[in-house]
Amino acid sequence: MLLRLLLLTVLGGLALTLAPGAASAQTEEPAGTEQVSGTLRTNASGPIEGVEVVVTTADGAEVETAETDENGQWAVPLPGPGQYTVTIDAEDLPEGVVLTGENTRTVTVDAGRNQGVIIALSDGSREAGGGTVRWVQLLVEGLRFGLLIAMAAVGLSLIFGTTGLTNFAHGELVTIGAIAAWFINVQGGVPLVPAALIAMVIGAGVGALNELAIWRPLRRRGTGLVAALVISIGLSLLLRYLYQIIFGGGSEAYADYRGQRAVDYGAFTMTNADLSSIVIALVVLLLVAVMLQRTKIGKAMRAVADNRDLAASSGINVNRVILVVWMMGGALAALGGVLLGLSDEVQWDMGFRLLLLMFAGVTLGGLGTAYGALVGSIVVGVFVQMSTLVIPNDVKYVGGLLLLIVILIVRPQGILGSRVRVG
Repeated sequence: MLLRLLLLTVLGGLALTLAPGAASAQTEEPAGTEQVSGTLRTNASGPIEGVEVVVTTADGAEVETAETDENGQWAVPLPGPGQYTVTIDAEDLPEGVVLTGENTRTVTVDAGRNQGVIIALSDGSREAGGGTVRWVQLLVEGLRFGLLIAMAAVGLSLIFGTTGLTNFAHGELVTIGAIAAWFINVQGGVPLVPAALIAMVIGAGVGALNELAIWRPLRRRGTGLVAALVISIGLSLLLRYLYQIIFGGGSEAYADYRGQRAVDYGAFTMTNADLSSIVIALVVLLLVAVMLQRTKIGKAMRAVADNRDLAASSGINVNRVILVVWMMGGALAALGGVLLGLSDEVQWDMGFRLLLLMFAGVTLGGLGTAYGALVGSIVVGVFVQMSTLVIPNDVKYVGGLLLLIVILIVRPQGILGSRVRVG
């Protein structure tokens, strides 16, 4: 109960610091590099190129004018922090694309910050009488998002089940997969599929390094779970800002999948990259389930998660099983990061922004159970996306935390968790 309360307290703090999403994320930059940036695109038109964007100061003085590139992206460096107004020329929009609000947006930019700006556009595909149905579209997006959360959350749940560690640095395994694949794909010129496989190997290696260099020595020293939790938070901060130094504070797309148009499936639309993400996630999660049920190492993982001491007395090499769990968790998290980067682009803090939802999925499904993490993550993903029917899109991630709190009140052990008598 103490660990659950501590977990909820920390997650509540994370919820307050989360950016609303990739399109409007605020990222830290070195001092003196303030800028505003954004992306113009719709499902039907894809990225919109050649739209003029004018940035002015609070008193109306023009700072700079930019045009969206072939990916619909634009960025304007600023002379310093302060309040700025961003205006787009509606006449530059292609036929069928219209503004759903004002063509200006006023934002406040803090020192050293890249401030994302959203200008709402509509291509008419969600109007009544035809095209996509909003709730169906959100349901499909929620299923895709939930599967991506599950990819990372399964490893997080198995690590908790076998070691008792609440690992707040697990989100950085998601980020390193996306960043590694981006460097291999964009800088190295390697196609994304082999780049993703190499990123999974890197993720598995980082997971093994975590276990061998940090957590196994700490377990031998008898470090308590609360102390280990605090260490994982510090490790998360260290890795996250190391990623920012190496990768930078912007958003980058993979070379193979820039500017994809959505395909109309009747009640909803989806890009080929998003469809591929769903198929890959389903296949991988199915293989993980078969591995846990049918293979010797999978049965050993479940045995260690159920009762580590009993598993050790039965002849199972617990340390070897935990090492395999860390490697598998790192590989799955890395693949989840690659798939997330297809839709939301690669960012230095993308894993951190996904962390709250991973914990929500794991706790909702039942702590320490891989199948619980799968079910809980899908529920969270669908709930987060569907919640935008009634709440602003900017605060949809907070809905995941609210769902977690409600479930813990009604069913503290989670959906697939079993009751445990304490005391």
